[in-house]
Amino acid sequence: MTDALLQDYQLQEEVIGRGRFGVIRRCFNKRSGQQAACKTIRKADLHDSIDRECLNSEIKIMQYVSGHPTVVALHDVYEDDDFVHLVMEMCSGGDLFDRIVSKKSTVPFSEEEAATILQKLMEAISYCHSMGIAHRDIKPDNILFANNSNFLTEIKLADFGQASSFSPGQGLMQGIVGTPYYVAPEVLGGKDYSEKVDVWSAGVIVYIMLSGVAPFLGDTPQEIFEAVLCGRLRFPSDPWLSISNSAKDLIRRMVCRDVTKRLSAHQVLEHPWITTHALRNPS
Repeated sequence: MTDALLQDYQLQEEVIGRGRFGVIRRCFNKRSGQQAACKTIRKADLHDSIDRECLNSEIKIMQYVSGHPTVVALHDVYEDDDFVHLVMEMCSGGDLFDRIVSKKSTVPFSEEEAATILQKLMEAISYCHSMGIAHRDIKPDNILFANNSNFLTEIKLADFGQASSFSPGQGLMQGIVGTPYYVAPEVLGGKDYSEKVDVWSAGVIVYIMLSGVAPFLGDTPQEIFEAVLCGRLRFPSDPWLSISNSAKDLIRRMVCRDVTKRLSAHQVLEHPWITTHALRNPS
């Protein structure tokens, strides 16, 4: 374990999370007493230079976007011969995936709840896009809640392991990344794509929050990919008959195959469904 890390932080043994590389443990700053999360990556688990490049890119991008209130903050980075440690902001309220699972056993999200979560998520995405960063893996697991007191108050975008930099209005990205249910069709098509892949993914999340199911389904990742590439967005009467036309209009404009017609992150924030349904001071 890195001596410098242990000089600054008291690290607990219990593993509270796992990422593509490494494990996450709770820690405490010895000077301030502030609670944080320490992601520890064993260098031996980085199988090749590509893995190392991905980790270096994640660190640089997190340092670049850290500090915005809707992005998980990176406090410190420690490295020795065997490990890399990322000390990040602790979010103790769990993630959106857990909230969706718990909601399925009761009732779906109300339009006000879903609009409030989307507004905060799009604020994070819009900020990243303005900084020339595309997240490329927007999914419920990467949307964290700061605490348990009220899950609508503070939302943080996490896990920039698949993120990429781009030149706004100029450069396009390549590479198949993301998670089956949420990945945009242009990513799977093998062509260059823009930061608007994040808007597609966020639109899929809204669909799931309001209906409890994903818009494109399959029993295997390959079947889901085929559904994303070939399927059409549908709003079956149950439950969509009871959901506002404004919500459906926004989803259509986000989960839109024609990228030129798909809304930008900033345009999503200006849509009437967001401006009329999002709670200004959730409590």
